[in-house]
Amino acid sequence: MTGPRAVRPFYRAMRPRSRDEPHRAATPLELLFDLCFVVAVAQAATNLHHDVSDGHLRHAVTSYAMVFFAIWWSWMNFTWFASAYDTDDDVYRITTLVQISGALILAAGVPRAFTDGDFTIITYGYVVMRLAAVVQWSRAAAGDPAHRAAARRYAIGVTVVQLGWLLRLALPDGWGMATFVVLGLADLLVPAVAERPGMTPWHPGHIGERYGLLTLIVLGEAVLAISVAIQTGVDAGNHGLWSLAAAGAVIVFTLWWLYFDRPTEAPDRLPYSLVWGYGHYLIFAAIAAVGAGLPVVVDERHLAHVSGTTAGYAVAIPIAVFLLTVWVLHVRRQQHGAVVVAYPVVAGLALLAPLGPARVQVLALLLVALVALTVVLRRRDDGAAPARTRPDVTTPHAKPAGADPT
Repeated sequence: MTGPRAVRPFYRAMRPRSRDEPHRAATPLELLFDLCFVVAVAQAATNLHHDVSDGHLRHAVTSYAMVFFAIWWSWMNFTWFASAYDTDDDVYRITTLVQISGALILAAGVPRAFTDGDFTIITYGYVVMRLAAVVQWSRAAAGDPAHRAAARRYAIGVTVVQLGWLLRLALPDGWGMATFVVLGLADLLVPAVAERPGMTPWHPGHIGERYGLLTLIVLGEAVLAISVAIQTGVDAGNHGLWSLAAAGAVIVFTLWWLYFDRPTEAPDRLPYSLVWGYGHYLIFAAIAAVGAGLPVVVDERHLAHVSGTTAGYAVAIPIAVFLLTVWVLHVRRQQHGAVVVAYPVVAGLALLAPLGPARVQVLALLLVALVALTVVLRRRDDGAAPARTRPDVTTPHAKPAGADPT
């Protein structure tokens, strides 16, 4: 041994992490947090699939939007806090595990929210996660005098809104949607108000990586949904699904390509950092909805609850939402020329695809064409750039030339 082994303390003062910390990567605890959220995402996508297949379209969209908001918002708040204040002491780990337990409670309540409109279990899980976050913000307020005002605003704001969520459970059923919207907006306003005294020291490159990791997890859920749907269709006697399976796989691959086409990180200025962070709700929800929509297309082959056009739109609409959101958050910031125009054009064509035959196959071809265009234009732009520059690397945290790759 070259030296004494570092001992992780039970408790240490919660000092801020540096925004310029080099080689900042996701921790094993963050990865565990993400993986536990897989359960909730899978539950939401599965129930969306069943509701759409049964023809309950309005109920499906409303329930999915509400459930996914609870999933996404809890994940997002943990992610940005951890980027700024991950001390990795025992108290921090235990508090995070409590938050993960809340995510599992939330996931257990998803089926009841869809079938009965009962958000009681989801609310309990959500409140567990959010009140654990209050403990973290209170620690940050005590350990980081420079950002104490922001941390206190977070702690107070989150606590007040959680009391609102609990009181919502006692209201008559007719108040459900209105109070959800009001409390959801209140939750969204907490960071906007809290960060005004001075932004907490989250790491732009680290945040970009964390969002990319959740994108991969949601894409994985879509792959699983396609596989299970194809297996179910074949077991039901429908053996002509291989073309559909191939098109579904191509859709997932192209969504991955388009999201990760260029390195990205969170903007470091308000209010655009909030727009970027909040806008990913649509990206994550859209990818998971694609994973729910493709099984609906399979169901349409041997069930009579939905038409082919409706099944096609179950895939086309989330694809269009994904393309338009990536266009706003990523493409318009980093690229120029024809590719900036191509994203909304392909989104519009995707919304027309369900009106014709071979709907999913056409959607796959449209996305392949968009990927091909981005590759051609990127190679042209990179070839035209001076050799000493790397226009596709935008992060200030990139390693300098000649740095040790390890």
